[in-house]
Order: sequence, then structure tokens, then C-alpha cells
Amino acid sequence: MTAATKSASGSAQAAILERKERSPLGDAVRQLLQNKLAVGSGAFILFLIFLSVFADFFNAYALQGYQDALGPNQPPYAKQVLQDNNARPGTASQNPSLDGFVYWFGADNLGRDVWTRTLYGTRVSLAVAAVAGAVSLTIGVTYGLISGYVGGRVDDLMMRIVDFLYGLPLLIVVILAQVYFKSLDRHSAESGLASFLIDLDQSLGGMFFIFVVLGALSWLSMARIARGQTLSIKEKEFVEAARSLGATSPRIIFKGILPNIIGPCLVQETLQIPGYILTEAFLSFIGLGVNAPTPSWGIMINEAFQGLRSNPHALVPPAVALTLTVLAFNFLGDGLRDAFDPRLRE
Repeated sequence: MTAATKSASGSAQAAILERKERSPLGDAVRQLLQNKLAVGSGAFILFLIFLSVFADFFNAYALQGYQDALGPNQPPYAKQVLQDNNARPGTASQNPSLDGFVYWFGADNLGRDVWTRTLYGTRVSLAVAAVAGAVSLTIGVTYGLISGYVGGRVDDLMMRIVDFLYGLPLLIVVILAQVYFKSLDRHSAESGLASFLIDLDQSLGGMFFIFVVLGALSWLSMARIARGQTLSIKEKEFVEAARSLGATSPRIIFKGILPNIIGPCLVQETLQIPGYILTEAFLSFIGLGVNAPTPSWGIMINEAFQGLRSNPHALVPPAVALTLTVLAFNFLGDGLRDAFDPRLRE
């Protein structure tokens, strides 16, 4: 063997040793990063989270503590010189940041800054997406795990309950539940659990009961997916080995089966998040969502659509924000599904 051949063989062996083994998770991440639309949607969602967390730093009113209104239905880029309440009447303002505040998106029919309300409306939509998604995932995965693992008559009974709930018009149930909760808000209980829940809902601007309704009624699809995944996993060899070693059922469920099914469940939950956001916007649009003056994109659209021809600037920002957010979660969910489902990978 020549020196050149030995050198080439040694280089090849070194390259093989240095090459890292490819894991299923690494393949999924690589596939996801190749989907530019999903990556862009994920970056947009992270940007929305950044805006919602640091909303006060992007709002001159919040920083200065002023809530002066410019006037109803002012056009975009309308300029407002805020009055310095700390200065004496007739004297010049000592705070230069109060001079020339600009309403970038104009003012609504009550003279409120459309940019400010759109910005804070992001918090409502993302909070609904996060909390309702977490509640739905927790209830659905737990229910499906138990149903699929136990099997037999218990599985039949649990799935018949899911089938019965599927037959109900969920949107009408959500509306009726919100009507009931809104009536509780108007007729506050003096003490007890009901009073505590009402106070909690009012402190959250009317979002608590929305969290409860959406989370409690949106777990049905997740339960079916978790059950199907459990039925396919519980007959695997590692589960049989755990049983033969004397592992308890809770340990097998939550230590052996759950880690293997949580990926598809998370992907499915990401695809359901746009539905939560649209449901909250619809409820706010018809007056059954968050409590005024908490800003919500649905409330803003309801207040602005009647003046669409004369003042479209008040409708466009919340409508565009709602559309882009829903599309971003849809594209991200599609990308995650394509990346984590081996049958859909290239």
C-alpha cells in the first residue's frame, strides 16, 4: 500500500470517527430548519412574545403615565403635544419627551391610540393561546393515556364520553358558558368560591373564564390522539420488559409511554392554537370576551368595523395582527408536523 493510499484511508477513518451520529431529533430539527416558512413563522411568534412582554417600553403613554386622548377618529401620524401636569400653568414644559407624541396608527372612535391597544391586545391573544393550550394538552394527554393503557370496558366508556361531547355544538356551549360567567360578574357573590373566581376573573380583565371554557372544551381531539399513540406504544418490547420487572402502571404510563407520545401531541396542540385565538377574538367581537377597557383585537374590530369607509385606519391594525398571528401558528404547526412525522419527511 502506497503512502498516498494510507494517507487517504487514514483521513477517511478520521472523518468517520469525527462524524456525529444522526439522531431522530436531529433529523427533525434539520428538516424543520429547511422549512423557511415555518422558521419565519416561529421568528414572528417570538417577536410577538417579545412585544407583549416589553409592551410598556414601546408605549410612550405607559412610560410617562399619561392617558390624554387626541380626539376621536384621528388619522395615522396625528401629532399630540401632551400636557405636563407637573409644570405650573403658563410655564413651559420641563419634560421634552412630552412634545410631539405621534399616534402612528391614528386614534379610534374614543380618541385612544390604535397602536397602543393593538400592542396590548397581543398579550390577550398569546395568553389565551398559552393557557388554553396548556390546559387542553394536560387534560387530553392524561385522559388519552389512561384510556389507551387500561383498555377494555374502561376504554370503551371513556371514549363514549368523548364521542358524546363531540356531538355537542362546542361553539354554542362556549357562548352559553360565557353568558353564564358574565352574569356571575354582574351579580357578584358575597363570599365563597364563586366570589373568589369572580374577583380573579375581574383582576385578569375577564380572561380567566375564557381560559376555563376553552381549556375544558378543547381537549377532545388531544385525548383521541393520545389514546391512539398509547395503543401503539403499550405493546412495544420495552413496555413488556418494564411489566416483567414489576414496574407499576403509573410508572409505565408516565415514564415509559408519555415521553414517546408527547412529540405528536405537542405538534397537534400547535395546530389547535389558531382556533383558540380566533375563538377569543370572536367572543370579544360579540361582547362575551374580555372586559372593557382591556384591549383585545376582537373588541377593536367590533368597534371599528362600522366606520370602515370613513376611518379604516382603526380596523386595519388589529385585523392584520390577528391574521398574521393565526397564519404564523398554522405555518409553524405544519412545519413541526412535517419535521416530526417520519412518514412526511423527505
